[in-house]
Amino acid sequence: MRISLSDEITLRSVQELAWNDVDVEFLFPKLAPEDFAATLTSRDPRFVRQSNGKLLMSFHSIVVQTPHGNLLVDTCIGNDKERPLMDMFHRQSFPYLQRLAKLGLTPNDIDFVCCTHFHGDHVGWNTRLENGRWVPTFPNARYLFAEPEVRYWEQVHQDNPEHIFTQSWNDSIAPVMEAQLADIVQPDHEVMAGVRMQPAFGHSPGNIVLAVEAGDDRAMLSGDVMHHPVQIERPEWCAVFDQDPAQARVTRKALLEQVADDHTWLIGAHFADAAALRVSETGGQFSYR
Repeated sequence: MRISLSDEITLRSVQELAWNDVDVEFLFPKLAPEDFAATLTSRDPRFVRQSNGKLLMSFHSIVVQTPHGNLLVDTCIGNDKERPLMDMFHRQSFPYLQRLAKLGLTPNDIDFVCCTHFHGDHVGWNTRLENGRWVPTFPNARYLFAEPEVRYWEQVHQDNPEHIFTQSWNDSIAPVMEAQLADIVQPDHEVMAGVRMQPAFGHSPGNIVLAVEAGDDRAMLSGDVMHHPVQIERPEWCAVFDQDPAQARVTRKALLEQVADDHTWLIGAHFADAAALRVSETGGQFSYR
């Protein structure tokens, strides 16, 4: 994916893993199969494999390049992470940095790193294993962490060391803080001119999205507010990973109302091929193109 906003800002994707053939009932366990089959999205071969009805998804980062610096949004799963309860994440060896290099960028070229939330598939490349130690992957960057997200997972780490995401805290968050590269900011923080964090709670307690703007052109990096484009058509559907489903529904609908115009790209953290979509609203119903 490559998107240019008013010739000033460029957004490009770095894919870590194509997440194909995901069972609908895995992502949406309370959903009746006939309800999914009734959606327009179910017939879109970009996002649903037509031969078996399974979802096509992705793990990727978005690089936002502006005259004021390079921002990396969401750092995926990472290599060498100990994730014994999640085979897809466990001790992986992805060519992620080589794919970043294909964009003409090295880790030293990243000025800011922003994780929309602290689930393990959004913080992994914050660090890499070097001589048996976890060190920040992007040594020249400021890592921007939303204060409510930090405080929540800090408490979880203290109260429940066996929690599934405590490992992520230990190997992907704490080393960045110890290296004094982390800035704990409010969830409406301006990253740089044209790029602002925006609170989007529900999927996690401190979840944020990134709004990017240049002239009349905009992009919204929605993280996990939506896992799959079908949630544009059906914003009331919550993915299994949403920690507060009621709040997630409210946030998702509000975000769709915000981006439903001809000037804004919607880019989800798990949309297949890092798809950039336009959203329209007619009579309270949303659709994409």
